[in-house]
Parts: sequence; structure tokens; C-alpha cells
Amino acid sequence: MTKAIRKLTAATLLSTLKACGYRVFEGELNLNIIGIRHNNTRANTFNDVICVLYQQSGEWQLKQYKATTDAGTYWRTNPMNVSGTAVLIAGQHKSLWKLGYHQGKYRALVQHKPVVVLRDNDKNTELDTEVTPQAELQQGYFGINCHRANSKTTSTQVDKWSAGCQVLANPNDFDEFINLCDQSAAKYGPYFTYTLLNQSDIAKPTESK
Repeated sequence: MTKAIRKLTAATLLSTLKACGYRVFEGELNLNIIGIRHNNTRANTFNDVICVLYQQSGEWQLKQYKATTDAGTYWRTNPMNVSGTAVLIAGQHKSLWKLGYHQGKYRALVQHKPVVVLRDNDKNTELDTEVTPQAELQQGYFGINCHRANSKTTSTQVDKWSAGCQVLANPNDFDEFINLCDQSAAKYGPYFTYTLLNQSDIAKPTESK
């Protein structure tokens, strides 16, 4: 059974980012937005996490939110794009997002720069996330946003909530997240880098059954 992603620490994430060679943003409320994709890519649940790592009064702070970095099974078996379901590849995507409105409906982080996605077109429930020589990669604007699921309650099934977006399960978590983005944007501007890690990138002491 694949181990769940448990509560992380700022120190663990900082060491992981540095070990992977990714930039760490420093300074008061300069946000590091980090997704961690669970090893289980069959699940239709919010088994991933999105973390916000930042400095406040010289101390590192960490918020960790239940999320999905993967499309739900509906869009895996019924791809929105003829080339297949969009899978954001792991890595550091610089200035990927800016503050805006998801589908014009509510404030969220929306795609600002072209991004590379893998296209999974076998229409089964397992999502292909590994970049192989055979994988079909596309670069462009695909609406890879960061938004919430249900506006009233915590969602447990991804279903149609994500066709490739990064989605928070709890609306209160999302409100807190956007508030942090607003505070950061007031100091550094409205653009945000997103770093997507795999669960295997994180040191084992941060995982539990």
C-alpha cells in the first residue's frame, strides 16, 4: 500500500527544493507554492498536497492543504482535448500563474505562461505522469489553473473538479491560500512560480501510513 503524504515541515521542504536544484524564494511573504503528487495515480481522491512556504518576521512558515495535482477519473476516461488528458509535468514552472478569475467566476491563480503537459490518451483510470521517450508532450496555454473544488464543503472525490488543474479540496483552505497570494502580490507582484514534486522526492521521515 502506498504511504500517504503526512504533515510536512518547512525544513523538509527547504532541503527537498535545494536537493532538486530548485529556486527558493526568500523575503517577507515571498511565497513558494509547492505541489506534491502522490505515488498513487489511480486514485480519484484529493490525495496530493499543495504547500505554501514563506518567511514571516524572519521565520519560515508552512501551510499544507489537501489537494489534487491530477485530473479526475471522468476527464481521464473522457479527455477534454483530442490529444488526451493534460498532466502537468513535475518541475519548477516559473511565473506560471497570476491572480485572476477561474473560468471568470471567482478569484484564483490562472495560467500566465506557456507550460509543458504530458498527454495521457489511453482513456483508462490510471494517469500516466512519467516523462518517457514515448510520452506526448505539449507546450502552450491549456488553462492549468490553481482553484478550489466545492465552494461550500470539503470535496473527497475529484471527478470533474480537475481536468489538469491543481485543485484544493477545502474552500476555507482556498480562501486562506488566496489571501496569502494577495499579501504576497502587494509586495512582489501578481505572478507566482509553482514547483510540482513527486512524493518520492520527499524524504521518508515525512511520510506515514
